[in-house]
Amino acid sequence: MPPKVKVTKEDIISAAVDIVRKSGEAAINARTVAAALNCSTQPVFSNFSTMEELRSAVLNVAEEIYGEYTKREVQSGKYPEYKAVGMAYIRFAKEEKELFKLLYMRDRSDEVIPAFSEELAQMVKTNTGLNDKSAELFHLEIWACVHGIATMMATNYLELDTELVSGIITDVYQGLKTRYRSKE
Repeated sequence: MPPKVKVTKEDIISAAVDIVRKSGEAAINARTVAAALNCSTQPVFSNFSTMEELRSAVLNVAEEIYGEYTKREVQSGKYPEYKAVGMAYIRFAKEEKELFKLLYMRDRSDEVIPAFSEELAQMVKTNTGLNDKSAELFHLEIWACVHGIATMMATNYLELDTELVSGIITDVYQGLKTRYRSKE
C-alpha cells in the first residue's frame, strides 16, 4: 500500500496564497511554502514541476477570490450592477492588498488582455445609450478612475471611506455620461 499523501496540491496552493497575502508575491518560493506547511520542499516539487506553475495556480485562486468579491457586491443590490463591479474592485484592493497587486499591478505586457468584456460593454451601452465606440471609451475613462482609487488603497497612499468612493464614482460616471451623450 502506498504511503498516505500528507500534503496535497490544494494545501500547497492555499499556503502560497496565504504567503502572498502576508508578504507579497515575491515571497513565494519552495522554502517559504514548505515552512508554512511544516514539511520539506519535496511535496512542493512533487506537485508542481516549476515554481511558475505554482504561481499560476496562485493567480487562479486570486482571480477566484476577486470574482467572489464582485459576485457579492453585485448580489447585495446596494449599487447598480456596473457600479457594483467597480466598488468590488476597490474593496478587493483595500481588503486584499497583496492579491490585488498580484493581479492588477504586475507587468502584463506578455498577456492578451481584452480592453472591454462583452458583459461590461452591454452594461455600459444599456445604462448610457451610447454606441459601441463611445461605450468603450466611456468604460476606459471610468475604469482608469476606479483603478486609480484601488491602487491608492492597495498601496496605502490614501484611505477613503466607502461613501466618498461611491460619490466619486457616481460623479465621474454622470459627468462622462453627459459628455459622451452630448457628442452623439
